Amino acid sequence: MDRLSELINRVDQHPDSILVMRQQTEQRLPAHQHDKAQLLMVYGGIAYLQTDEKDFYIPSNHYIWIPAHYPHNLMFNTQDLYIINIYFPAQKSSTFYDELGIYPVSKLLAEMLLFSEKWQGDYRVGSWEFEFLTTLKGVLSQEKLKKFSIQLPTTDDQRLNAITDNIRNRLHEDLSLDTIAQQSGMSVRSLTRLFQTKLHITFVQYLKMLRIIRAMELIKDTDLNMTQIAYAIGYSNIAAFSNNFQQLTNMRPTEFRLKKG
Repeated sequence: MDRLSELINRVDQHPDSILVMRQQTEQRLPAHQHDKAQLLMVYGGIAYLQTDEKDFYIPSNHYIWIPAHYPHNLMFNTQDLYIINIYFPAQKSSTFYDELGIYPVSKLLAEMLLFSEKWQGDYRVGSWEFEFLTTLKGVLSQEKLKKFSIQLPTTDDQRLNAITDNIRNRLHEDLSLDTIAQQSGMSVRSLTRLFQTKLHITFVQYLKMLRIIRAMELIKDTDLNMTQIAYAIGYSNIAAFSNNFQQLTNMRPTEFRLKKG
C-alpha cells in the first residue's frame, strides 16, 4: 500500500472516531481528500497548503480548518516544523466548518492542546477524550477570529507562471507593472488583463502578497532586523512594509517574530 492510500485508510477506517496524529504524515503527498474534516495546527515554521485554486500559507501558531472531502496537499521547507492533525467525523453544524480557513491559535485553544499533548490515535464516542476533542472543535467557531488572508491564486497558464517565477526571484528590486510588462514583451494592458483573467487579482496585490510571504520566511529563518528585511524584499519605507504586513497577517512584523517559535 502506498503512503497516500495508507494515510486515507488510517484517517477514515473508523468513521465515527476522532483521530489525533502528530506526525508530518501529509508532507508532499499528491492532492487528496478524506471523509473526515481536518484541523491542522502549525508550530515553528510556515506550512504551505495547495488546492486546485490557491496556495495557502499557514504561519507558526496558526491552524487551518479543512472541510471533509476537500482536495488538498501539504508542503513545508523546514525541519523544525511541528504539526498536529486532528481529524473529525463530518457533521452538519455551523457554516464555519463548511469553509476552509486559517486562524491564529488563541490562548484558550493553546491550553486545550497542551492538556492533550500526549494524545495519539483514535478516540471513540463515549470516551471523555472524545468529548474533550468535540468541545475543542466547538471552540473554533465560537472564537470568531479574523481569517489569515494570504492566499495566492494559481494558474496553469505557462506564460503567466514564467512571469510570476521571475517576479518571485526579483522581490528585492524596484518592480513595477511597466517594467515587468516591457521585460515580458507585453503591453501593460495585456499583462493587466492576464493577471485579472487568470488569477483574478491585480499585479500590485500579487506582488504585495509575494513580498509579505518572503518577509515571513526571513523573519522565521534569519536574524535580520525589520529594516534589513524590508529592504531585502523591495521596500524602501519601513512603515509601508509594517502596514502592509499587518494588513495581510493581522499583526505587525515584530509581533510575528515573537510568535515564530
